[in-house]
Amino acid sequence: MTTSSKPLAGLKVIELGSLIAGPFAARIMAEFGAEVIKIESPDGGDPLRKWRKLYQGTSLWWYVQSRNKKSVTVNLKHPAGREIVHQLVAEADIVVENFRPGVLEKLGLGWETLSAINPGLVMLRLSGFGQSGPLAQQPGFGAIGESMGGLRYVTGFPDRPPVKTGISIGDSIAALWGVIGTLMALRHKEQNGGQGQVVDVALYEAVFAIMESLLPEFDVFGFVRERSGNIMPGITPSNTHSTQDGKHVTIGANGDAIFKRLMHTIGRDDLANDPQLADNAGRDTRRDEIYKAIDDWVAAHDESEVLRVLAGAEVPASRIYSAADMVSDPQYLARQMIETATLPDGRPFKIPGIVPKLSETPGGTEWLGPALGEHTDETLQRLGYSASAITALRAAGSV
Repeated sequence: MTTSSKPLAGLKVIELGSLIAGPFAARIMAEFGAEVIKIESPDGGDPLRKWRKLYQGTSLWWYVQSRNKKSVTVNLKHPAGREIVHQLVAEADIVVENFRPGVLEKLGLGWETLSAINPGLVMLRLSGFGQSGPLAQQPGFGAIGESMGGLRYVTGFPDRPPVKTGISIGDSIAALWGVIGTLMALRHKEQNGGQGQVVDVALYEAVFAIMESLLPEFDVFGFVRERSGNIMPGITPSNTHSTQDGKHVTIGANGDAIFKRLMHTIGRDDLANDPQLADNAGRDTRRDEIYKAIDDWVAAHDESEVLRVLAGAEVPASRIYSAADMVSDPQYLARQMIETATLPDGRPFKIPGIVPKLSETPGGTEWLGPALGEHTDETLQRLGYSASAITALRAAGSV
């Protein structure tokens, strides 16, 4: 699949952001063919370059998060640097940014300025609390969005404080909403002859939007959903169980027919045939009894045997995968979710495949996250800057 045949081919995206939410949104666009020019400070660039595990001084996360992007260094505090951004915006379709609201305005790069340059521009703005409201100008990372959006409150066990997931899930959820909103705005332009617009994504709202029935349950019944460990509250049975060999298996048997198959499989015909347990409402009232029956059966078998038996009974179940499990798993491999790329020194390494899978115009990895400023000269030359002008810009600290 060449870049020109990907579904977002022809779209030009300017990324004014760092770390997670904005860059992740732009990464998705780049994976599906958009030309993404990532604007970075000449003084070190995106801090993500140095986050987590480093290989020869560069984050392995960086190579994935910035694949298919072009890195252009620009000092946004210099007038000449801002002029470069203005020129890039004039020919762009999308700007992605995740500064704190008001910062770009102070730099002369806010919506009013950029939309005057390019009335058809779609500007994706990701921030902790959105572009309006009393908290708009407060700093807010993904952890704050997860907390305010309700996710942290319901995550963990009831006898312990709230816990976080093992990744920056709030940022990633916001990025996904951002891509959805951006594509909606582009669709409006194409179909309705509309102008450009702002796509305003607040991290706390992005999390809040996926919280299922949490709000109406409170409003109608005064019910506050609390932490419930590994079970799915109100949906039974769905839980994680420990095997004889010390492993952990998740079993989701909350469908009526699936529940019956599971109970027959573990030798509990009495529960399978109990009319009170024929639907979810009845099962949830006796969930402790049901979970004990499953716990006892799983604890008497090794992980491999549990998974083999449940697969034969067509009961959804899975081990808890680590990275070591993923890299050799037949399903991952069959779906091309484990790609092999090459680091700058020639060392091969594994990176995640592309999601979602499009049957006719799939995304793909064209190159890994670039070196800082790798595409600065070629981009400036395309804008009409001469070699001497680029040298002067660099000497002045503008790029």
